[in-house]
Amino acid sequence: QVQLVESGGGLVQAGGSLRLSCAASGNIFSINVMGWHRQAPGNQRELVAVITKGGSTNYADSVKGRFTVSRDNAKNTVYLQMNSLKPDDTAVYYCNALRGGTTYWGQGTQVTVSS
Repeated sequence: QVQLVESGGGLVQAGGSLRLSCAASGNIFSINVMGWHRQAPGNQRELVAVITKGGSTNYADSVKGRFTVSRDNAKNTVYLQMNSLKPDDTAVYYCNALRGGTTYWGQGTQVTVSS
């Protein structure tokens, strides 16, 4: 099992920044991909950004140029730096990790962007 604990969500004005963190623990050996998804009320969960153990990244078009995903393999932690936030970024943000074909999810952290 892999446990994921997110932190760093909150309320911010449009144009502001937030940094999310997600620490992995448990059976973390061979975790390859880690990343972030989000889900707004009434919407499906969608990919925000992912990063492989080697550092390759992939972003949703809606966040390219504003969000940056990074990873500290020594700390088993993945980060999401969110700049130039918009009200449309309001959602619950979930950390995820892929290990051996199984995807693990964190409990989610709320990000609210006011206009």
